[in-house]
Amino acid sequence: MQKGSSNDSPAGRNLLATASPIEHWLPGPWPVPQALAGIATIAPAGPVEAGSWQSFEIVYVAGKFGIDDSGSIKVCFKFASDQGMLQLDDPAGPGYVTVEASNGAALQVRFDPKQNVRPWDKTLHVKVSRGFMREGDRLTIRLGDRRYGSPGLRMQTFAEPCFKFHIVVDPIACYHFVPLENQPAISIVGGERSKWAAVLPSSLRAGEPFSLRLRSEDVWGNLSGKKAVSLGLSGSPLLNGLPSTVSLDEEEAVVTVEGLSVSSGTVFQVEVRSADGTLVCRSNPACVREDTADPLFWADFHAQSGETIGTNSAEEYFTYARDAAFLDIVGHQGNDFQITPELWGRLNRLFDAYDVPGRFVVIPGYEWSGNTALGCDRNVFYKESGRRIRRSSHALVPDQSDIDSDCHTARDLFEALHADGEEVITFAHVGGRYADIGFAHDATIETAVEVHSSWGTFEWIVNDAFDLGYRVGIVANSDGHKGRPGAESPGASMFGAPGGLTCLQMPELSRAATFAALRARRHYATTGSRMILDVAATFDRDAITFGQDPALGPTLASPACSVPMGAIVHTEAPLARIRVTLHAPAPIERIEIRNGRQMVHVSRPYGTDKLGRRIRVVWSGAEYRGRFRMTNWDGEASLENNAIERCEAINFFNSDRPLEMHDEHRLSWRSVTTGNLSGFDALLRSPEIGTLHIRTPFGAIDRAIDAIRLGPAVFDFGGLDRKVEIYRLPDVNPHLSVSFEHEVALDPTRDNPLYVSALTEDGHRAWSSPIYVVPRPHWLPRPKR
Repeated sequence: MQKGSSNDSPAGRNLLATASPIEHWLPGPWPVPQALAGIATIAPAGPVEAGSWQSFEIVYVAGKFGIDDSGSIKVCFKFASDQGMLQLDDPAGPGYVTVEASNGAALQVRFDPKQNVRPWDKTLHVKVSRGFMREGDRLTIRLGDRRYGSPGLRMQTFAEPCFKFHIVVDPIACYHFVPLENQPAISIVGGERSKWAAVLPSSLRAGEPFSLRLRSEDVWGNLSGKKAVSLGLSGSPLLNGLPSTVSLDEEEAVVTVEGLSVSSGTVFQVEVRSADGTLVCRSNPACVREDTADPLFWADFHAQSGETIGTNSAEEYFTYARDAAFLDIVGHQGNDFQITPELWGRLNRLFDAYDVPGRFVVIPGYEWSGNTALGCDRNVFYKESGRRIRRSSHALVPDQSDIDSDCHTARDLFEALHADGEEVITFAHVGGRYADIGFAHDATIETAVEVHSSWGTFEWIVNDAFDLGYRVGIVANSDGHKGRPGAESPGASMFGAPGGLTCLQMPELSRAATFAALRARRHYATTGSRMILDVAATFDRDAITFGQDPALGPTLASPACSVPMGAIVHTEAPLARIRVTLHAPAPIERIEIRNGRQMVHVSRPYGTDKLGRRIRVVWSGAEYRGRFRMTNWDGEASLENNAIERCEAINFFNSDRPLEMHDEHRLSWRSVTTGNLSGFDALLRSPEIGTLHIRTPFGAIDRAIDAIRLGPAVFDFGGLDRKVEIYRLPDVNPHLSVSFEHEVALDPTRDNPLYVSALTEDGHRAWSSPIYVVPRPHWLPRPKR
């Protein structure tokens, strides 16, 4: 090195010698032992009802170090909690907060929904701005302080046996917080029985024994066993062993009716009625299948427990999925950057402990949670437990011993998963972050895109896949954070939709069969409804179906004249005849056949001659693709020169945001969508006169009643497919089953992803995985003529 350079001089060498590695100036161990940081108590401490209004008094008593001038304390709540926001400006408003120091110290108080380390994001920050606190001095923090007219604090809408008010303290004023050794906590429990779910196997054989399972929920979707109840049951006369009544005792929220069978028939449901004969719910349809047909199994592959950013323990998570949501298959998808080696080991032990082939299947895995610019969220699943976790980072994992195994981009992830040599599958997921499948995709590993979850509905990612030429299946899951995999309600937060489900058709219930069905795309997605959807295609010329995507290279090629959902097929035929069968728990509104982005046919179980006085108004869409996609649709509708006899809300999940009928001429609503749909039906006094006026935050619509027809009038309001649709329905729609065929013209120069989107009158949707009719692969010989 040249003499006189800075690194060769004595000063330069000293500078290098004394420079600290970056970890030396990062915060180290807590400067204050937890036991010396103080204590806190809460009142009232008893159980409170989910979604109720409450007022709490937290008393913090300073520890040995007190809190120095400019030191502070935080009261933190989990990201997943949908409790009301805290505020300091309106004493008569919800969530009003006051804080007092016993020694008169001046305080600065603020609330920020993201001011602490995940998952304790939502933070009330109290700073001692003038003065200080000694050991024994007290802070009194009142949440939902009712002394000045506030109704209190709205509790989160989901049950949690140990809901913590997570308190961290910075006593030395170095902005280095230590959690209290014992955190104040309460129990949040479900409310009164409000709604019911009845679940049958979606497919079964004649003479095969099966069970009916019932679940009682409160208004927010929590299990509810308040008050004993007796219910009436009725079903098809071909259904054997169904009792006329079933009873649930106090504290009993779930009951199973065993020993049922059906001697013959095709499709049936069970009706559940209250003691006075009122219909409280219908079961999902059950189909008596042919001996050669594979059964259907229901899965929620993607949700989280409290070990990461969800609620309650992993043990409670798996138990709920099996015994309350009545799932056949469940996955667990903790964010990778929160999963320590110890937690990964414990989760893998639970994956195997709860996995019982033929009864309940648990798919091992995690959520790879890279930043949006690096390819973003993927669900990773292994056929076997005990496999290596490939994290996107160690952001919240203190143990750095395996940091070299991290994969910072989605491309790195796919490369590493190949190198690991394990049987692995990924889904492209849309959550707070969204998967950028244009940035990275691996057709041998990534078998599906997720069209729906509690975050909303995302048909755009399906279209992205088609535009990019990917041949993927379509799934839906809950991405639930409330401890209710398989039966996730949206509650009152940014999760604006019910959790989705994926239905797989496969010969047996096992991990191996699940992986085979996912690779063959033998599955469809729903917004949570257990519809039975079957889609197949036939051709009038010879066709070749492939064992795997032929774009990956030569594969098994077999002749076929008919192919099922998910098949990849080549044919010289100009047309494909699509055969669709749908059985639904609610009346079927319409079924669309699509060829990629193009809608080629709409089938309704009724025609214009059946239309009546009922009109439907629905709004849908989102702001954009990212985390804060929620769209506010608060608005009103009025009817001029006509009257509304009755109205019914569609997909109004939050009782804080209702549809209200003020009189026979005016409705108003508070509503949000996150890609999904919401709206109302109105039964009019007259079918053809008057004008409907609609006001939304995005614009006004005026529509003559006689111009409202079978096909929707669509009003585009920008954003991400943000729109309002208005159309007419029959006064009564009895159609729970539909079967039809339709011919679709094929383009021989490109992929033809032929799939179905279905909509039922209760606002639920379903999407089949596509049948891909593809050009001839270069390696496939042409037939001799």
